[in-house]
Amino acid sequence: MRESLSGAEQDYTRGPIDRALVLLAIPMVLEMAMESVFVIADIYFVSSLGPEAVAAVGLTEAVLTLLYAVAVGLGMATTAMISRRVGEGRIAEANLAAGQALWIGAALAIAVGVAGYHGADWLLRAMGAEADVIEGGVGYTAIIFGGSGTIVFLFLINAIFRGAGDPMIAMRALWLANGINLVLDPILIFGWGPIEAMGVEGAAIATTIGRGAGVVYQLWCLFSIGGRLRPGPGDLKIAPPVLLRLLRLSAGGIAQFLIHTASWVILVRIIALSGSIAVAGYTIAIRIIDFTIMPAWGLGNAASTLVGQNLGAGSPDRAERSAWRAVRVNLWFLSTVGIVFVFFAEGLVGIFTDDPAVLRYGADALRIIALGYPVYAVGMIMVQSFNGAGDTDTPTKINFFVYWVFQIPLAWILAQHFGQGPYGAFYAILAAEGLLAVVGSAIFRRGHWRHKEV
Repeated sequence: MRESLSGAEQDYTRGPIDRALVLLAIPMVLEMAMESVFVIADIYFVSSLGPEAVAAVGLTEAVLTLLYAVAVGLGMATTAMISRRVGEGRIAEANLAAGQALWIGAALAIAVGVAGYHGADWLLRAMGAEADVIEGGVGYTAIIFGGSGTIVFLFLINAIFRGAGDPMIAMRALWLANGINLVLDPILIFGWGPIEAMGVEGAAIATTIGRGAGVVYQLWCLFSIGGRLRPGPGDLKIAPPVLLRLLRLSAGGIAQFLIHTASWVILVRIIALSGSIAVAGYTIAIRIIDFTIMPAWGLGNAASTLVGQNLGAGSPDRAERSAWRAVRVNLWFLSTVGIVFVFFAEGLVGIFTDDPAVLRYGADALRIIALGYPVYAVGMIMVQSFNGAGDTDTPTKINFFVYWVFQIPLAWILAQHFGQGPYGAFYAILAAEGLLAVVGSAIFRRGHWRHKEV
């Protein structure tokens, strides 16, 4: 534990796999735990403003997951390329890849920020928001999207650190961002002293300021104090071959996560047909779920780095053993959490709302989705392991089949034709994640990812 949190440079291609996994996983799990605090802090404070405010946050976050998909997809490609170069001992090329990734992130941040800020009203309408939700939530949506560059760079630069094997820096950036957000949230939402209450818009401002502070810290670490990587001015000059290679690799990762997250947007749209109360309950349940899924995803990030670095070091067998070891650890963790959620769903959702209808929808959603936690544990590690190997095409195809061919039609049929309403979406999530685990594991065992060039 001490060695992992010290930030000391490690060689993850030698020695016991369990040791390497723990050294990487501890800061990565803590990093993603902090990302999950972002997810749950806003909803905790905003829930006191009423179901309409919660629905506005939920609908905004549903659309924002599309940006997360692009940022995570780009981050996956960046981690894969950098971890492979570090495993090969080609640090100068890893620095150059990091510099090119920053340019891609800047272009993405500008495009999304401008479009999202000016199109906030349209986004909420497109998601089926009721009139009172739009009226009270359009400011929140505009601010969150206007500051979306902080989301892009927070994901992207942390991906650089993870690929380099410097997860401690990534963890500290999220801790700083969350600390600021937790302090500012109640001050800006409810007012304090001379600061007037801003309501749900205050939550957006607090989150954006917190994330912005985290990005400033990341840049300072990357260019000033350095770690295993330290890009110089020459690495920030556009290098077309590396830039295009990174874009090609990113295309698979972005498509993969867009397919996944776009399906969640459609699920929210299906749930919205049942009204704002159903959306509010689902939003609370998903925030609680994300609070535990994010740390589990951190373990997946550790598996991704180990797979990439060991492939770069010419050790594909060690890379595969690392993935399966991560599956076993994740299986124990999420199975335990799932049991807690099933038996204590009402109490957990009740922390965020005292509205009986919202509580009922939220508790039912939490309980149904948590039943699938053991299979989620397997699926997410499989996906991350493919990505760590640079094989972003395979999980893209799997996601398309699982989420678009299977999950969305199933949710619609259950909701509309069998009269299940929002419960149709809840059961479809459970079924789809189980299918992902089965298909992902079967294809991973074939081993084609071992030969992927990055």
